[in-house]
Amino acid sequence: MARVVVNVSEAKAKLSKLIDMVYHGETVTIAKNNLPIVDLVPHHPRGRRVLGLARGKIVVPDDFDAESEELNGLFYGGAHDVSS
Repeated sequence: MARVVVNVSEAKAKLSKLIDMVYHGETVTIAKNNLPIVDLVPHHPRGRRVLGLARGKIVVPDDFDAESEELNGLFYGGAHDVSS
């Protein structure tokens, strides 16, 4: 199959035809000022996402959202010694 190169203005006017050509196996390149910019290619779905891949691999501690004196000292200041 031959490669078809069209300029942007022609691609705008003939987009439906170009899409049909790609669908039927043609290679279509869109150029701007005779410089190839993009290729039209058929869409290939990636498949469905699989949810829950990390289930059971991450453990959130019960005190996850509990206040920490050390962090409060860092954010809000004070005489808290963080080296202990």
